[in-house]
Amino acid sequence: MIVTSIKRETMAAQICTMMRAAILTGEFEPGEAITEIALAERFGASRAPMREALRQLIDQGLVVSVPYTGTRIVDLSAKDINDIYSMRICLEIFAFEQVWDRRSPEFKEELLARHRNLLEAIDAQDDVRAIDAELDLHGLAYEWSGNGILASSWSSIRGRLQVYWAAHHRAHGIAGPKRDSHEEYIRLALSDDLAAMKAEIQTHMQRGLEKTKAFVDTLEKTKVQPSRRKK
Repeated sequence: MIVTSIKRETMAAQICTMMRAAILTGEFEPGEAITEIALAERFGASRAPMREALRQLIDQGLVVSVPYTGTRIVDLSAKDINDIYSMRICLEIFAFEQVWDRRSPEFKEELLARHRNLLEAIDAQDDVRAIDAELDLHGLAYEWSGNGILASSWSSIRGRLQVYWAAHHRAHGIAGPKRDSHEEYIRLALSDDLAAMKAEIQTHMQRGLEKTKAFVDTLEKTKVQPSRRKK
């Protein structure tokens, strides 16, 4: 019984990973309806691990389930992006206020290691890996803040940020952020100037935001509308 449970969990995790990659690369369209049956056939899996994979994707913020409507890939509007980033700016500034006096040689080493991972993903032109690496980089301050509620708040918006960044990269025609996009962020995160770091968070978040919002607006306008038949 234990072996069966482990195999089922492994299958669900594998499906979740494949689904997540498909969502972030645009294979599944934002707002696209999905069903357990169709996905189980696509991935050659039974409905039990498929159901568990969908639960994981819902927890990650990549899929939404609406009562009486069905399950869909999350769809971010320009307003959603504004809401996420207005909250994220406040959270990340607060995270650095909390972590500032807790930074240690280990914090510096880990921040630089995560930056190297991001650069490697960018060089490999691996967009999904780059999204993960960028989220891991920004997540360090939350993880080291010592504030459980703050860390939980970061986790709650991380999934939607993945969708945002996937749209952001498509808007710019890139696989990951620019290679030098975090150099100032890293430099100030390890400096003695908290005020400068907080200002950098503000400007860092705004880079490319308007272009991505315009990209999302364009997607919304090009969605297929119900045909209007003349009576």
